[in-house]
Amino acid sequence: MKADPNGVLTGVHFIDGDHAACEGALAAGCRFVAGYPITPSTEIVERFASRIPKVGGVFIQLEDELAASIAIQGAVWGGAKVMSVSSGPGISLMMEHIGYAAITETPSVWVNVQRGGPSTGLPTLPGQADMMQARWGSHGDYEVIALCPNSPQECFDLMVKAFNLTEQYRVPVFLMMDEVVGHMTERVEIPAPENIEIVERRWTTKKPGEYKPYGTNGSMVPEMVKAGDGYRIHITGLTHDERGYPAMTPPAQDKLIRRLKDKIRLNADKLVDISEDGVEGADVVVVSFGITSRVAHAAVDAARKDGLKVGHLRLRIAWPFPSTRLAELASRVKAFVVPELNMGQMVIEVERAAAGKTRVVSVPHAGGTVHEPAVIQQAIKEAVR
Repeated sequence: MKADPNGVLTGVHFIDGDHAACEGALAAGCRFVAGYPITPSTEIVERFASRIPKVGGVFIQLEDELAASIAIQGAVWGGAKVMSVSSGPGISLMMEHIGYAAITETPSVWVNVQRGGPSTGLPTLPGQADMMQARWGSHGDYEVIALCPNSPQECFDLMVKAFNLTEQYRVPVFLMMDEVVGHMTERVEIPAPENIEIVERRWTTKKPGEYKPYGTNGSMVPEMVKAGDGYRIHITGLTHDERGYPAMTPPAQDKLIRRLKDKIRLNADKLVDISEDGVEGADVVVVSFGITSRVAHAAVDAARKDGLKVGHLRLRIAWPFPSTRLAELASRVKAFVVPELNMGQMVIEVERAAAGKTRVVSVPHAGGTVHEPAVIQQAIKEAVR
């Protein structure tokens, strides 16, 4: 289906990544946001709060991130597309309810404009140290999808994609921004609504007596209904059967958790979203994401001018990780170079995919600023040797 024209601010704009992310959410059909102010994400909800009265929807500032992260899930079961927006400490508080969204299969988008941590850390300065938290931050076995924009334009584009993916797979979907991308102002082109593809929620066509909230009928993703439409539904964070009723037995746990995992794992190759530049025939491939990918681009260009054969692979989706592609490249390149604004997180996944077939060089940075391109360029030179 096409986007609702009421939410699409078609045209060319000169806005920052936070504002572009808000416009992406509105274009994707988001009509309920709950949150609590926290730097450097607040501009997203400020813009949403000012725009939503004209579009038709609700923004509510609650007393804390715990309240916000459960309020949006109630809105989902009332029929709305939703998101919550935060950073660092706020995302940590939301993690219990992100696990709740995973087990109840509540479609929801979670925006993390990353900053330096841990704890209060560097509220106004960039980081990329929440990547493993996004994947493993809540307890138990579950899957998520995490997208990593590197520009205001991608904050819009990938936000639309985030909403489409959460509706398609019914898993928590993260938009993993960072302070620099959030506050960077660039040209953003918003298409006409008829050029924006939207995935609608998978509403059931079954009658109330036939419908089971977690019945899959051969599919791995259940259909949904709206509370109040005459269907009897029970939604719980306990291990449950197809009716949604608690079923706290090992067989029920095995059946539920395997499906929650498999609906992403078995579709991982479809979900992988990477951008490649000069990878074929390269001696070294730089693997990066978010703002670091823009710094890495400058380093790769400089290394090429020095005569080195360097490719660049950028993660637009970090989770699920593109293990298959990295494994293919590992048998052909001398090394991977992995710069990131943390002390080494996604490099662990690169090492796992490489499986000892090639060197993996980490280029860590504690955050607060970005790498100097020369640092990444030097790592490329050393990797070639």
